[in-house]
Amino acid sequence: MRAGWHPLTQFAFRFCVVYFGLFCLLLTPIPFALLGLLGRWIRRSGGPWVVAPTDPLTGWVGRTFFGVDAVLNKNSGAGDQAAMWVLAFSIVIVAAVATAVWTAFDRRAAHPRLLAWFMLFLRLCLGGQMLSFGFAKLIPNQMPEPSLARLLQPYGSLSPMSVLWLQVGSSQPYEMALGAAEVAAGLLLFVPRTVVLGAVLSLASTAQILLLNLTFDVPEKLLSLLLLLISVVLLAPYVRRLVDVFLRQRACEPLTQPTLFADGRKIRIAAWIQVFIGIWVALGSGYDNWVVWQERNGAGSPKSELYGIWDVQEFTLDGQLLSPLKTDENRWQRIVFDGPETATYQRMDDELEPMLADFLPNGQLELVTMGDPTGRDVQAPFATLSIDRPTPDQLLLRGELHDHPVVIALERVDLDSFTLRNRDFHWVQDSAYFR
Repeated sequence: MRAGWHPLTQFAFRFCVVYFGLFCLLLTPIPFALLGLLGRWIRRSGGPWVVAPTDPLTGWVGRTFFGVDAVLNKNSGAGDQAAMWVLAFSIVIVAAVATAVWTAFDRRAAHPRLLAWFMLFLRLCLGGQMLSFGFAKLIPNQMPEPSLARLLQPYGSLSPMSVLWLQVGSSQPYEMALGAAEVAAGLLLFVPRTVVLGAVLSLASTAQILLLNLTFDVPEKLLSLLLLLISVVLLAPYVRRLVDVFLRQRACEPLTQPTLFADGRKIRIAAWIQVFIGIWVALGSGYDNWVVWQERNGAGSPKSELYGIWDVQEFTLDGQLLSPLKTDENRWQRIVFDGPETATYQRMDDELEPMLADFLPNGQLELVTMGDPTGRDVQAPFATLSIDRPTPDQLLLRGELHDHPVVIALERVDLDSFTLRNRDFHWVQDSAYFR
């Protein structure tokens, strides 16, 4: 790096230090990923990660300048909430003002040592996120295979995000390959010698993530854009040399990182610390996703004792046998049992209604409406049914449904009758299979 920087380079650097520094520290998932194995323990115990320290700022800015109450909804899980966009706007303003003040009072022509530490900071933040994203796909939790209820849902009723999730989740090898690329990018960023390769791979991965988020309306556009910009910043010092190699076919200088220390021994120690941090973060992300896989998505994950899709053969309400009419608002078409405490029934108009399923010790089944924010304990079951299994593929439910006596006779559906589940891989195909 030259002793003196161009004024525009200097201004851009100072802006990036403030902007990316604030954003990476205030955006909770970024520092949280660097906690490694401690992350799961802290998340289970609550702590500061369940609060939104920026709410006073975003709330005031949102009300004053945009006319919205921009307070973070911690139960949403969406990263594109109004509060996050207001925060991004606020950080841009703060960064611009801070950069102007910094430039007015700091007459230094360059910041070589700050550049080294800032690039390290960005590498750690980006590397942690790439490992977090990557392990969620490498151990396919982010997009699990379609649930049984999803097999009954018409394609046209799906949201664009659901289409993306189901498409990727329908092919675990594809999802794992995406995750492997992201994990590789993350690991390379923690090794000083491979930073540029890691940044290139991160740029490609984050560009794809951002494109998918934009085109399938996934509410993580802001975070993916931030990671893409970090990748660009990490590669900016090497653009000329990369162009020389890949486009102009010329030799270039080594793609070395800015030095953190003048002492060679300290540099080596710092390199090993970075590698250790990468291993620590990888172990944390890998372990966390492995536990989730075992609990929710793996072959050994718990399933309902009535697991399967059950077609209603007969539906008797108040002693009257109901015909399978599409206009009937009382009769059910199917019941789906998937998770150990959830179920879904399908109305005659094909609408799917999720519910909580509680299998009691006395052999009865209680069904409770899902979605009440006050919690399950205050919900009265809308159905209490006894369970009878004449054969493994037959089910008889008797009891009360909305305080009316009901008898429901059901037959299990062969899950392999769905093309999405029975269509195997073929090396040789004489025509495309578009059914």
